[in-house]
Amino acid sequence: MLKNKKHIILASPRGFCAGVVRAIETVRLTLEQHGAPVYVLHEIVHNKHVLQELERLGAIFVERLADIPPRGICIFSAHGVSAQVEERAKTLGLRTIDATCPLVSSVHRMVEKFHGMDYDVVIIGHHRHPEVEGTAGRVRGKVHIVASPEEARELQVEDPGRVAFVTQTTLSEDDIVAIRGALFEKFPSMKGPVSNICYATQNRQNAVKKLAEKTDLLLVVGSKNSSNSNRLREVGLKSGIPCYLIDDKNDIDPSWLEEVEKIGVTAGASAPERLVEGVIAWMQGRWEVTFVEMEGKERKVQFKPAELVDPV
Repeated sequence: MLKNKKHIILASPRGFCAGVVRAIETVRLTLEQHGAPVYVLHEIVHNKHVLQELERLGAIFVERLADIPPRGICIFSAHGVSAQVEERAKTLGLRTIDATCPLVSSVHRMVEKFHGMDYDVVIIGHHRHPEVEGTAGRVRGKVHIVASPEEARELQVEDPGRVAFVTQTTLSEDDIVAIRGALFEKFPSMKGPVSNICYATQNRQNAVKKLAEKTDLLLVVGSKNSSNSNRLREVGLKSGIPCYLIDDKNDIDPSWLEEVEKIGVTAGASAPERLVEGVIAWMQGRWEVTFVEMEGKERKVQFKPAELVDPV
């Protein structure tokens, strides 16, 4: 028998974090102040709807600095870039704006500090993720990316007594605990934080765990290449309920929802709230729907938009 009544529970917190808000506002304000075009190196945040919106305003997303004309304005994405990219931008005479999330920048400073103390630095994170590549590129040599316990156990360093670690900010605690444990087994004197997982990522994951206790199925609104959105889906699956990552309402398969009554909805840190509203409206057009927002608190943090830097 099909369930014609649906009860939606919205996660709290969900959606945009302070670093994403800062990055998007940086692009918007730059376009207002300097006019189009403004160039952005890589995706400013990992959400196709945000990118399309900014493109309509005059932002151009590029994968190479060489694609930006001399004296062009180049914004570095919220994920951060390597020191080499910064130097290359200066060499090309680009005017730059660093929209790196301040929490990612704090990881950069930690890597630079440990490297300056002659430690081998281990980054727990995903290979080829832009945040991890940018963090690894803050220093030259003696930096290692580790994505699994197996890689941790195989890691070779110059001095096993001088090893430090940091983590990608958008992981889940479940992602890092086994890797961190394997590293400490091999390097008992290793230095570093418990993790660098940002408060917004952790808060959204905690909300999903609570949501999973109250619902039959979970929808995570976020792009497929969004690390934090994928982690939300994984947290939901580990909680024992079906969980789907959707870009927007158009990704929903009605058959997922036919036999369920209580549906949880959350959104990754780079997903606009209007996409969540679109999902609710989609369901309201098909079933009798009630919805509530679960109790939850978001840490109130605001970051100022980044400013333009002219090459010296």
